[in-house]
Amino acid sequence: MEPRRLIQSFNYAFDGLRYALRTQQNMRIHLLLGTLVMLLALALGVSRLELLILILTISVVLVAEMINTAIETVVDMFTSSYHPLAKVAKNVAAGAVVIAAAVSVIVGYLVLLGPLSRGHTAALQALAHNPLYITLLGVTATVLIVMGAKVKKGEGTVFHGGMPSGHSAVAFGIATAIFFLSRVGPVTVLAFILAFLVAQSRVEGRIHSFLQVAAGAVLGIFVTAVVFRLLA
Repeated sequence: MEPRRLIQSFNYAFDGLRYALRTQQNMRIHLLLGTLVMLLALALGVSRLELLILILTISVVLVAEMINTAIETVVDMFTSSYHPLAKVAKNVAAGAVVIAAAVSVIVGYLVLLGPLSRGHTAALQALAHNPLYITLLGVTATVLIVMGAKVKKGEGTVFHGGMPSGHSAVAFGIATAIFFLSRVGPVTVLAFILAFLVAQSRVEGRIHSFLQVAAGAVLGIFVTAVVFRLLA
């Protein structure tokens, strides 16, 4: 598959994800809870197998919610009036989401109960001050905010266009994390130079406007700085 067509297919997939997030409140709730559970699991230091189980379980819930949305959309496309079979299709799809969500709660309870009951106050405090964890948390928060902004505005894709520039936000967020880890020095200067080059390439490629790139840069710096100030 050609690289351009491959990227376009990802853009189509992101459009579907963006539609589900924008129109389905349950999808937003599932994504938020899943993110919080993953952060808690990382903080508690669960095993790789347990982490994999959580990832698969959360993914099943999100996929079920998106399939439910797709089925509802197709049903509404073919009929605008009440039909018993249309009701059955929607109810069965919704039931699949309920089963997936219920199983995810059970899995989360079984995986996290042990670490929570044993008490990991010291481990949590140590991890909360871990530079790698703080950096990943800052980048994750930045990416989620960028996706939320694009979903709300309904413009751009994950790879192309839209307000703000995700590439610039992540690049400047990483540069800011390097600043907090090493302060002013050659590494920090090089990190911000690379971030500027990323931003410049987005403008010169006519993928983003200067305002979108600037907004991304400010967002990345601000979110990462807040995370480091709160946790470091």
